[in-house]
Amino acid sequence: MTWISVAALYFILWWVVLFVTLPFGLKTQDDDDHVTLGTVSSAPKGPHMVRAFLRTTVISAVLLAGFYLVTRGLGLSFDDLPRIVPEFRSDLTQSTSE
Repeated sequence: MTWISVAALYFILWWVVLFVTLPFGLKTQDDDDHVTLGTVSSAPKGPHMVRAFLRTTVISAVLLAGFYLVTRGLGLSFDDLPRIVPEFRSDLTQSTSE
């Protein structure tokens, strides 16, 4: 895997993790009982994007390191699924033989 592939995978993974983790730790104006005039009560109470970016960066790095360890360190890929999960092999052979 080239460094460009790793960077592209990290970029895509980072954005997916960002949207998954964005609501965590969010305090709304409604939670604080202080709604600013002209905004909805579910708007964030204050800036929280720096924490969200840091959390996303760390989680994405850990996930990418785990993926790299499994694929490069252990040498596993999607082709190894029938060997790892025996039921996966039997389901594939039954559906293709019918």
